[in-house]
Amino acid sequence: MAASGARTFLGVKLWAPCCRSYTTTPHFVSFRKTPTNNGQRLLFSTSTRAHYAKPAPKKGVAPVEQKALLGRPSNNLKIGILGVPNIGKSTFFNALTNSSVPAENFPFCTIDPSEARVEVPDTRFSWLVERYQPEKVTPAYLTVIDIAGLVRGAAQGEGLGNAFLSHVRSVDALFHLCRGFDDPGVMHVDGSVDPVRDLETIHDELLLRDMDWLEKIHQEYKVVANRLGSGNGGTPAEKKKKEDFATIEKCLAWVEKGNDIRTGDWTNQEIEVINGQYLLTAKPMIYLVNISEHDYLHLSRNPHPAIKRVQDWIDQHHPGDLLIPFSGSFENQLALFNESPEDKQTVLDDASQQVGSTITSALPEIIVKGREALNLQQFFTAGPGEVRAWTTRKNTLAPQAAGVIHSDFERGFIMAEVMKMDDLMELGSEAAVKAAGKYHSKGKDYIVEDGDVIYFKFNVTNKKK
Repeated sequence: MAASGARTFLGVKLWAPCCRSYTTTPHFVSFRKTPTNNGQRLLFSTSTRAHYAKPAPKKGVAPVEQKALLGRPSNNLKIGILGVPNIGKSTFFNALTNSSVPAENFPFCTIDPSEARVEVPDTRFSWLVERYQPEKVTPAYLTVIDIAGLVRGAAQGEGLGNAFLSHVRSVDALFHLCRGFDDPGVMHVDGSVDPVRDLETIHDELLLRDMDWLEKIHQEYKVVANRLGSGNGGTPAEKKKKEDFATIEKCLAWVEKGNDIRTGDWTNQEIEVINGQYLLTAKPMIYLVNISEHDYLHLSRNPHPAIKRVQDWIDQHHPGDLLIPFSGSFENQLALFNESPEDKQTVLDDASQQVGSTITSALPEIIVKGREALNLQQFFTAGPGEVRAWTTRKNTLAPQAAGVIHSDFERGFIMAEVMKMDDLMELGSEAAVKAAGKYHSKGKDYIVEDGDVIYFKFNVTNKKK
């Protein structure tokens, strides 16, 4: 019989005497069954809502404001594949996500966006699976959208026009794909292969769309701001437009100079306004150059001219942005062996032996970098029942991380006991981490970090009826 005050939840005894009975199943891996003074200890990770961290300042120390992030404050973010028609977007999407959307030799083969999830490779997660041999394994995922090809003039309605641009608006980051392979059998919408021209086409159309939108909003907000003047009148919505007008004006001036919103130096208050506009040039971007299988296999010895041209363009217009070369045709062949990792590795080993250098798939790096571009990170829960990776946005505080399990866990948050995944892998066990002095107690102001393993202490009282 259960001890006095204990409750059973999913077959696990809860020792927090004032804990509520739960009728819904929160996501978790394992409970610690040992009673504590302050409440049940629970191993889990991270929040479905992003809360920007504002750590409490120490006495005599001025608080440091956490830099806000451009983009939607959510964990459920998506990355889109962007580019002109017939450059291998759907082929790349199929290889990346193990899908089978049509990939034909004519423009606008893709019209409606295709969506799929791809598992995020992580050696830390694999280590936990090997260590615990769990009954259930739940990795982190990246959601990818295959968007139809864009052509010059899309901002004025050419090609799929506004429909295409609305699809771009619905994602949170972009894989900007450009073609670096010559193949007479695959037509190009502009008649020739020129990756820099294609990059500039996309850049100009996104910029024009943002400019059109900002001009419209600027005029609307300006009318309201002039009418309200320096007074305190107006509805709450009108007052908000008046407050935001200066930021909209600054953004419009920025894009009129040919700059992307994401390259500007914005204050946190300005970022809040920008995030409400869903501007296309505010989205993070990773550049991918699709080259032939032969060129990809020999890339270490023979640098590709298209890659150099694209890198030079990035260095001039968006210094620091990432470029990753890959071969859609090669990745598609590897994808045939997705059900047999051993056979896939044999193909890679044979290719490496053939060319005299190590050949790997580019997809794992593309997936990981795509996730990073979304400002997402992952945390782990581990036990014999399940090993699970959880997703949250950067700068999430510990109580909100607790909320991913159940809102009551956030409400009853007491503290977080934190191990770093790197320490756990190095030392081999929780006991060894504690013995090394690397097991830490954190409060409500703790910013959860990538690779944390967390035990949360919480205590939830019954709500008064």
